[in-house]
Amino acid sequence: MIEEIILKLREKGCKITPQRRAVIQSLLKFEKFPTAQEVYNDIRLVNPDVGLDTVYRNLHLLTGMGVVNQINLPGRDGKVFELTLDGHHHHLICLSCGEANCLNYCPVDEKDLQEAAGAKFRVVGHSLELYGYCKKCEE
Repeated sequence: MIEEIILKLREKGCKITPQRRAVIQSLLKFEKFPTAQEVYNDIRLVNPDVGLDTVYRNLHLLTGMGVVNQINLPGRDGKVFELTLDGHHHHLICLSCGEANCLNYCPVDEKDLQEAAGAKFRVVGHSLELYGYCKKCEE
């Protein structure tokens, strides 16, 4: 799994540093979406020399390279992250408990986005989070 991600990054001209590899390995360990702080805490168990700023920089770079999704949660946690192992998709976020789940397809047509943006702006990607209430919180 990690080798596929590294190959994808190398194809895009990205250097694979030990810190970058550690961030990817850490993200693979989590079942749900971790915060940058949780990734940092996990990495420090093995490599105490890695700083929080290094984790943030790598998460930002990996997001820009398309191998990590940043999910914006309202309230306490702010941003969480996930590896984009299954391709482009979006998220359903509960406003009550903060639970985030994957919407395993993209309901957005890129051509519609470009048309909406107009000729003076070139769309290169998008992110969509749907906010509402999960079944547990509705009850």
